[in-house]
Amino acid sequence: MAKEIERKFLVTNDSWRQHATSATPMRQAYLSVNHDRSVRVRTSNDESAKLTIKFGKTALVRDEFEYPIPLAEAEEMITFAVGNVIEKVRYTVDVGGFTWEVDVFEGAYRGLVIAEVELQSEQDDPELPDWLGREVTGDRRYSNQVLATERLKPELVHALPN
Repeated sequence: MAKEIERKFLVTNDSWRQHATSATPMRQAYLSVNHDRSVRVRTSNDESAKLTIKFGKTALVRDEFEYPIPLAEAEEMITFAVGNVIEKVRYTVDVGGFTWEVDVFEGAYRGLVIAEVELQSEQDDPELPDWLGREVTGDRRYSNQVLATERLKPELVHALPN
């Protein structure tokens, strides 16, 4: 069984951009959601797609199963989205042996920038770069599932200058 262990933070400035090693435009939609599980489809670079199933009640550790699927099927599944389709560009930034994923949201959440780091264990203690702000790991308002299925209040979107 695959475990996802991650921490999530708001991003306070753009200094991470000079260290970004990749940029991947993504669209993702939730097909089914419940308080302890979700089924999501995601496209990357308009070239590939994955179906992801997650189980778990905590924000830090969840069971995750992910499968590649044909892009055309993913695009059709997105039409069945529960709520909003999330649009973002995911950048990767390597810091101290960990790869941070920085999501720069577009569309309804333009201005929201969230960084997350996947851990091998709950005891991992990654270096926290100076471009990170408040940790939002346990704040459900910043989960992609909530962003897709509920409307985030504008004052919670941490906007960076363009």
